[in-house]
This record gives sequence, structure tokens and C-alpha cells, in this order.
Amino acid sequence: MLKTVLFISGKPGLYKLISQGKNMLIVESISADKKRFPAYAHDKVTSLADIAIYTDEEEVALKTVLTSIKEKENGAEVALDTKKATSEELRAYLAEVLPNFDRDRVYPNDIKKLINWYNILIANNVEFDKQEEVAEEATEGDKE
Repeated sequence: MLKTVLFISGKPGLYKLISQGKNMLIVESISADKKRFPAYAHDKVTSLADIAIYTDEEEVALKTVLTSIKEKENGAEVALDTKKATSEELRAYLAEVLPNFDRDRVYPNDIKKLINWYNILIANNVEFDKQEEVAEEATEGDKE
């Protein structure tokens, strides 16, 4: 599911890919307003499936980090207020979920985005945990 969930630089929130046109994507807001609009080639669009978090050893897929947050929060939204939280509070929170994250390359704004994205996904019942991997592996097996 994270392959079709998009982040568009400069626009708040997350978007779901609806369709692809000739030099654009048709996206729909995941939030309650469900607004649809085109995202053009000049917009910086990134799939959440392509995002990873730096750690001391290697990069960890965003999906893994989101799943860890979901386990920590028991499926509820994160209570930490990202607008009022200090850099130390944000880093401490991420350290609980991903203890070996790279403190030099993961900035407080990145942690805020991560928490906000998680809250958006949870509030809108977007599935991102492990069942998806099993479905993908079954599909790949069918192709062979």
C-alpha cells in the first residue's frame, strides 16, 4: 500500500495515487477532504515505499519504522505534539523506535514528518504493516 501513498514536496499531508496521465499524476488527498488534483513532472513526488531512515549500519525502510511505531503505540496515534516538541524530545522518541538511527543525518524536521505521516496513515486507516509483504511475495511468486 505504501507504493501508492505519495509525499509531494511543498504540499502538506499525504496523497494516494489515483491515475497516471501524460506528464502528470492524478492524486487524492488521504485526509478527510479527499481533494483530487494533478501533480506535474516538475513537482517533487516521492512514494513512501521509496523512503528509508539512516541508521549507523544501513538504511531502514520507512515501512519498518512505521510498523515499529505502530507496535509502540498499540495502533494509536502518537501523542507527542510535533509542533511543541523540542529536538531532544523528538530524537528521544525516535530512539525508542529505532535505537541506532544516525543522529547526524536524521534531523528533527525529518522526525516531525515521520510522526505526522504516521498519524495521517493511522487516522485514515491506511494499512502499511507486514501483511502487505506477504501479498507482494505471493504476487512475485506467481510471475515466475
